[in-house]
Amino acid sequence: MIKTSFTRLLGIEHPIALAGMSPGTSPELVAAVTNAGGLGILGATEASPERLRVLVAAVRAATEGPFGVNLVVNFMSDEEIDLVLDAQPAVFSTAWPREAQDLKAIFDRAHDRGVKVVHMVPAVADAVKAAEAGADVIVAQGTDGGGHIGLMGTAVIVPAVARAVAPVPVLAAGGIADGRGLAAMLALGAAGVLMGTRFLATTEAPIHPAFKDRITASDGTDTMVTDVSDIMMGGDWPGALARVARNRVVERWLGRVNELRRHREEAVASMLEGRKRGDVEEAILYYGQSSALIDEVAPAARVVAEMVSEAETILRQVLPGLVVDATSSS
Repeated sequence: MIKTSFTRLLGIEHPIALAGMSPGTSPELVAAVTNAGGLGILGATEASPERLRVLVAAVRAATEGPFGVNLVVNFMSDEEIDLVLDAQPAVFSTAWPREAQDLKAIFDRAHDRGVKVVHMVPAVADAVKAAEAGADVIVAQGTDGGGHIGLMGTAVIVPAVARAVAPVPVLAAGGIADGRGLAAMLALGAAGVLMGTRFLATTEAPIHPAFKDRITASDGTDTMVTDVSDIMMGGDWPGALARVARNRVVERWLGRVNELRRHREEAVASMLEGRKRGDVEEAILYYGQSSALIDEVAPAARVVAEMVSEAETILRQVLPGLVVDATSSS
């Protein structure tokens, strides 16, 4: 068993968390990760108040363990934030605030309700700001990940953030899909990992089977970092670009963003229809470079168990064997 400051803080068995993807999570997936000993996090940025209540109730009905609810706070009003906090999940997961937002005030409101805060950052300066505001856990996300990302690689941002915010626990995110990645991130100073792409390719993930097949067939080279998806959806993510599948709908609008803005409603309608029917060429698909390491759709519990087992083997058997006494001739 791998115990870290993160597992001790949350009272969970394994240092693995589900990224709060919206709409890539569901009560079934959240509960499956929590029941497997990790931390399930529900993506709620796109949920109406009524829908949020239904989703949280469904998670609670499916697990007795701790879980989180994620909001992209850039888009959220104080009332919407309070709605999540009033539901009292174990964790309030946040990311991508506006520059002028008062993180300390938001985090204090969570702590007043007994809710711990896990905040994602793309850079060291953001990590320091979040730690000073009272975040209980910092997620250091690298550009290897899918969806909205920063511009630093995971292998650099994780140790840099861990050093800057110690002793606050740090989760590594971006490019992690197996026990090798978990062991590597622990060696870099992380107290655990947060994964999105690997959990999209699970039986519980609420995405079209064709999209899961796209991930398992990927060699990791078929994504790109662009703002086309955000321009299409009319969203502004401060300091972020998005890693998406390089497919027909993305290539159609590359270099034509002004035209995309003029025809946005038509483009969005077409894209959403493509998503509904599982058209991997006409839907915006968010996934990371860790797709190169994923070759099957599996239950979330198996993903967690196999990751932990592989990481334990590496930490117990492989890495210690690399260190020899300086006087040894072998």
